[in-house]
Order: sequence, then C-alpha cells, then structure tokens
Amino acid sequence: MAAQHLRPAPLTGQRLSGIRIGEWIDMAARRSPNRECFVTADGSRTFAEVRDRVDRLARGMQETGLRQGDRVAILDTDSPEYVEILLALFKLGAVAVPLNYRLSPAEITTLLRTAEASWIFVGDRYAPDVLRARPELPHLAHVVGCGTASEGTVPLEEVLAFGAAGAPVPAAVEDEDVIALAFTSGTTGLPKGVMQSHRMWKTMVSNAVLEYRFLRDEFRYSASPLYHVAGLGLVLNAIHRGSTSLIIPQWDPAELLRWCRKGLTDVFLVPTMISALLRQPDVDPADFATLRSVFYGAAPMSPDLLTRAMAVMDCDFYNGFGAGTEAGMQSVLTPEDHLRALNGHPHLLKSVGRPGYNIDLQIWDADDREVPTGEVGQIVTRSDMVMSGYHGQPEKTAQVVVNGWFKGGDLGHLDEEGYLYLAGRRDDMIIRGGENVYPIEIETVLSAFPGVVECAVVGVPDPHWGQTVRAHVVLAGAAAAETTPEDIRGFCRDRLAKYKVPDEIRIHTGTLPKNASGKVLHRLLREQA
Repeated sequence: MAAQHLRPAPLTGQRLSGIRIGEWIDMAARRSPNRECFVTADGSRTFAEVRDRVDRLARGMQETGLRQGDRVAILDTDSPEYVEILLALFKLGAVAVPLNYRLSPAEITTLLRTAEASWIFVGDRYAPDVLRARPELPHLAHVVGCGTASEGTVPLEEVLAFGAAGAPVPAAVEDEDVIALAFTSGTTGLPKGVMQSHRMWKTMVSNAVLEYRFLRDEFRYSASPLYHVAGLGLVLNAIHRGSTSLIIPQWDPAELLRWCRKGLTDVFLVPTMISALLRQPDVDPADFATLRSVFYGAAPMSPDLLTRAMAVMDCDFYNGFGAGTEAGMQSVLTPEDHLRALNGHPHLLKSVGRPGYNIDLQIWDADDREVPTGEVGQIVTRSDMVMSGYHGQPEKTAQVVVNGWFKGGDLGHLDEEGYLYLAGRRDDMIIRGGENVYPIEIETVLSAFPGVVECAVVGVPDPHWGQTVRAHVVLAGAAAAETTPEDIRGFCRDRLAKYKVPDEIRIHTGTLPKNASGKVLHRLLREQA
C-alpha cells in the first residue's frame, strides 16, 4: 500500500501566524503578574501593571486614529514609559521610529521628515525643538508629551485615559512586516533609515536569550539607550523571559555601582563604561557579589582591561559582536572561552568569538570571494536577522545586501578554530606607503599604556606616504600631566612594526566623540585639522 502524505486540513477564515512580539508582555503578565518588570530609582511596576498600561496606551492611540503601518517617533531618555510606548506600537503593528536624543534639533527634524512620522512621543527637554520644527513637518499630526506635557503637546496620561474603555484591537502582524525604522549611528557617514521586520526582531531576541543564557530570576541592566538596538533588545529579552529590568534615564557609573551593591545580577556595558566603573572611588570586589554576568561589546576591549575586570567582578563574561541595527548579533565569545583564555590561551581575549546560533559567517575579499583562513577581509553574515533594507535607498541596500548576505564594512579574519578577530572597519583602514594598517591593532597596544582610558587611530592624508597614522588618546590620573607623545610613541615602537607606529599622537583630557552604542566616531577625528 502506498504511503499516505499527511496534509493539514484547510482552515476556513483563519490565517496561520506565530507568536507576535506584542503578545510577549501578555504572556509574561499571565505567568508572573506580581513580578517586577521595571525597577527605577522611584519605584517599580509589575508585569501586570505594565501589561494594563500597554493595553490602555494602544487602545488610546487607536481611539485617536493610529492605524497599522503608521510611523511613530519617540524622542526621550530611558524610562518605563518609553518601553510601554514601544510595546503598544508592536501590538498595533505601527512602525516605531526611536530617535537619538543626542542629535541636534536640525538633525532630528531631518529624521522626522525622512521617516514621515505622523506621531511623536517626546520628553520635556526636547518638546520645544519639535514644536518649533512642526511647521516643516506636514506629516506630523500628533505630538504627545511624555513628562509634564509642554503647551502644544497632548499629555501621555490623556492618551492613557482615551484607552480606559477596553483592550486594543490587535493587529495581524506578519513576519515580514516592518515594525521599526531605526537610523544608523553614522560612524562613517550620514545616518540611514534601517527597515527592521518583525522576523528580524523576533530572531534577535530569541538568539540573545539562547546565547546569553537569560533566566527568569534575573535583575538586568543595559547601559545602551533604548533608542539603540542593543538597549531595546536587552529589555525585550527580559520581557520575553519574564525577568526584571533596571531602567536608568542615562548612564551614570556611580549610580550603576549603587545598584550593583543592591543586587543586580547581569549588566551590559561598553568597554569605556567598564573602565569608568572600575575607577569609581572605593570600588571593591564585594560590590559585585550578586553579579552573574557582564556582557560587553560595541567597541574594542583591551586584554588588560578585560583581565582586570574579570579579576574584580569575578563573574561570567560574554563578548557580543555584530551589526545590530542592520544584521543583529554575529559572533559570541562565551564565558568558557574567557576561562580558556586565562588558562593558557590568552590570544582568545583579542577575539570576538565564534558565529552565533544559526548565523552563517564568512570573510570575503573585494570581489565577494571567500578568503583563506587567517587572511583579513570583510566580515559578511547571512541569517534571519538581516534588515529589510534602507528606507527609500534601494541602491545603498543593494550595496550591502548581496543574495541575502550582509556586508557591513567590518574587517577581520578567522583562525583555524573559527574564532573571529577584528581588524577595524573598511573605511577606517589606513594605507601608508602601500602597507595596510589596521587601526584596531594599534589601539590594542595604546590601550595597554599606563593611564590610557580611551584611544582611537585614524589615517590622515599625506603627500608622500598617501596616508599617515594619527592616534588620539585620553589619559587619566597622574599620566594626564606627566605623559608626552614621545613616551607613547616609544611604547609603541617596542610593540609594533615601524610603519604602524603613530606619526602623530594627540593627547586629550576629555572623552572622544562617540555614537549611541559607545563606538568612537573616527570620521569626526579624521576631520580635525
């Protein structure tokens, strides 16, 4: 008898659809209604309270005319309300447009115009600038104030009141629907609007929960702001798992140390933040007694700083590397890799790990061909986390997405075990007298110089060499007053080939310019005379 093929019975009037992101808060509230979802300096909100506020917000926006696909901007520092607005938008299938509050008013106006946002939720600090620009924004119909509500804005509490009558009508969000328009950080050029799909966000969160081993009993903090993919992603990870998130308006090392002493279990920090935390007065290993893990990324970490942090904090360390806005996580250096590095394999501390779950990673040359192991080339990945494209820029999309592979411009090489080592960005590579110079290699050496807390290396035009190497370093403590450029150059001469030793060294007393994720803006440093 021939084998029978099983086929699903046809559905009448129904569509097949998986769990939607907007439902995660509902699921968490059913599982643990009284567990704290958000903790702030002023108090906390349980999952049940957050779920009820999200439903009222979503219903209120529907009552005020918001429909699926409408673009809604958010401009404010971090708060529970910020996350609740995003969760409400995910329920409604609207397109969230989180904006970098560090941008100038003119830049904000440009992004609002580019996004064609019809709504904006705005904090008190930024509302006057938005209201002044409103005549230039014909699409902007609703301005909602997130704080005391400036004159000319609708108070957030009023939108909540509109939704008091009942639950929202959920949208039929499909995986390829765009649910966020995130503008790139612009480390090498002007920001681009990245179209992020429901599929992309679901995969980013699910992969992070798996790779970073999220648990339900955690109390987590991310120093990345909520308008950045890492900041929002880590809070969504916690909601997905039903764990608690600490929300601080803006990064503050003294405030974070206070919360570490009060029971934080897991944190995400960029390397400069780890350095600042360890330089706090009276810092002690006992301050981190409840800490289970430190997840770091977004910028290079010197092996010296990493070794010191591991000794003081005495917990698991994860390094995550990726093109978060456009292609999510790409590689992970696990706690086991860190321990292996301390037990005879120190070179691993210079690595960003191996490809993450369900991620195909290769190294390509300029002709899009895979290069041999050990050779530097462009890092490319293929996964369900690749963006849908750049808003209104199909030509730029075609340049970076090739047959499903994302080419983000980061350079690196793989070793025989599949570990990835970064060599900087393609646009940052310096060609000095025909020799390729990778800034990250020099930055690793500079970061080991006593007193250096930040550094960056850029190439500058030169009539003889084509380009020369210029280093920017930030010094702290006694080193700031006592160190000369020649001291640093001599340190480099003992550790680098002659052509890699910086031709010029500029010593700074303040911080270097950075984007939202903590990456130094090499473009701005190159432009300095």
